[in-house]
Amino acid sequence: MRIFNYKLINLLLIFTLFNLVGCNQEKKTENLSSTNTNIEETVSNPSENKLNLTVSLLPQKYFVEKIGGELVNVNVMVEPGASAETYEPLPQQLANLSNSSAYISIGVPFEQVWLEKIKSANPQIPIINSGEGIEKIPMIGHHHDHENENHTDEDHDHEKAEGKEGEKESLDPHIWLSPKLAKIQAENIYQELVKLDPKNQAIYQKNLATFITEIETLDQQITEKFANVNKRKFMIYHPAWGYFAKDYNLEQISIEFEGQEATSATLASLIKQAKEDNINVIFAQPQFSQKTVETLAKAINAEVVILDDLAPNWSENLLQVADKLSQSMK
Repeated sequence: MRIFNYKLINLLLIFTLFNLVGCNQEKKTENLSSTNTNIEETVSNPSENKLNLTVSLLPQKYFVEKIGGELVNVNVMVEPGASAETYEPLPQQLANLSNSSAYISIGVPFEQVWLEKIKSANPQIPIINSGEGIEKIPMIGHHHDHENENHTDEDHDHEKAEGKEGEKESLDPHIWLSPKLAKIQAENIYQELVKLDPKNQAIYQKNLATFITEIETLDQQITEKFANVNKRKFMIYHPAWGYFAKDYNLEQISIEFEGQEATSATLASLIKQAKEDNINVIFAQPQFSQKTVETLAKAINAEVVILDDLAPNWSENLLQVADKLSQSMK
């Protein structure tokens, strides 16, 4: 009987021991699982802390990401292939603004119409002007109807006066196409990112310095491409490249102006000018119809070449544009 009791006691002790080991193993598994969860949460936190920024154009996204790096998410309003002149933001885009830390404007036409709606979508959103401190130049184009030559001197004086008051004069918004002006925009963006996220100032400052070096290198490369060209004029559909032309001592001749197609008299004038200046390339933009460009090119036996002022890879695009323009001027 005693032997049986000993055996029973031993069995109970073994059973208890297994239970204790099992409980400890479960606790270790729970602790390990809890630790893994904490690690995953820690890893995911940086993305949650990013600044959500909205810009108007793809080139602006390039600027902001160069300075913000991994600390920013950038949403673009004007979708690829669309024109910044006539773009209308989608309802979903306006709704998404509620999650933005700031809106970075640049002065393109659609902003003038939609900025109030953008503010109403997120009343607290700071509106940052990346072009602060930049003196804009007037848009230059064939904006007078050459078929109507009955204007008096008094009419022209009146138009000029209205232009001075800003009622009819249009200022060129394409400031992102100038490397020299891009440095000002980069500095403005840096200052605002520091205001929004001061704890990461050192990172933004380092990124800004790297970007400024990139811009200066690009500027030098483009300058060299135009150093030995024989001609300085180029003809293009939409006058987007005024600042670029100013930077590198070029002359832009536009076909369209402020959304108005060239009249038959203007086309005749352009054909005459192209022949006089020995222009054999007509440039166009992918966001606009090329019908008028093709008509003009056919009349002077010229090639049509695309220049995209809204390309996403800003630095690479400007270098390619310089290549195309300089080749046409040899």
